[in-house]
Amino acid sequence: MGYQYLSKQPDANGIVPYTPEEHDTWKCLINRQKEVVKHRACDEFIRGLELLDLPLDKIPQNHEVSEKLKSLTGWSVAGVPAVIPAEEFFGLLASKQFPAATFIRIPEELDYLEEPDIFHEIFGHCPLLTHPAYADFMQRYGNLALKANKKQRTRLFRLFWYTIEFGLLKTPQGLKIYGGGILSSKAETEYALDKNKGPELENLNIQKVLRTPFRIDMIQPNYFLIHSFDQLYELLDQNIMGLVDEAILLGDLPYHPKFLQKEVGGVFDDHPC
Repeated sequence: MGYQYLSKQPDANGIVPYTPEEHDTWKCLINRQKEVVKHRACDEFIRGLELLDLPLDKIPQNHEVSEKLKSLTGWSVAGVPAVIPAEEFFGLLASKQFPAATFIRIPEELDYLEEPDIFHEIFGHCPLLTHPAYADFMQRYGNLALKANKKQRTRLFRLFWYTIEFGLLKTPQGLKIYGGGILSSKAETEYALDKNKGPELENLNIQKVLRTPFRIDMIQPNYFLIHSFDQLYELLDQNIMGLVDEAILLGDLPYHPKFLQKEVGGVFDDHPC
C-alpha cells in the first residue's frame, strides 16, 4: 500500500481529534454504504444500524458507540493502532472489547484499503455486536484463540475470516450479507450477491474453512453460508481445537485459481496471528 496510515491519539478527555476532511470522508462513506447495504445486509445488521444510530456527518468517538453497545450486549470499542499483536487482539475480544483503529482512509483509497480503518470496524462490525448470539460468538472465539499456538491461530483466523469478515446468511428472503469485510465495501457488497459475477457459494463446512487460505488484497471469489446466528454460535460447541489440529495435519487446500491471477507479495493469510 502506498499510503502509510497512523492511528490518532485521543486527548486528555479521550476524544480523538479528527480533521474536517476526515469527517467528510466518513460522511461520504456512511451515506453511500447505507444505501448499498439496505436490501443486501441481513435484518440483524440493519436493526443494529438503527440501534447504534451512527452519525452521518462525523466520525463517532469510541465512547459514544460503546455506551450503546454496553447497554445492549455488554460490549465496547477499544481504540488501537492499525495492527496489534495476536494476544492483544484476541484478549480484547475475550473481554468483550472490539478493536478499532483510530484512523480513516484517505479519499484516494475510498473504495479499498488493506488495513482495517474505523469505518470498517464501526460500520462493518459494530451493528452486529448488538445481536446476542453474534456477540457471544465473538467473545468465545477470543477466549479460544488465546489458548491456541501460532499454527492453530492461523487456522482459527480463517474461521473468523470466512464468517465474521466475509460470511453470508441464508434467510427466507434469500441470501443476505453479515460479514463486516463485505458490508464496509461498496464493491464487495454489490459483488457478493450478484449471480452474474459468479462468486462461489457453499454451506459452511468448518473443516474446509480451516483448510482454505485467503487473500486480503482482492474481492473474495468464494463465500461460505450459514443459516442462522445460532449456527455460528454452535460452531464453537464442537471439538474445535481437535478440528484445527486435524486441518494442520491434512494441510491447506489449493489456492483458489483467482488468487493466483494477481501477483502481489505477502497477501496470503496476512494477519498478526
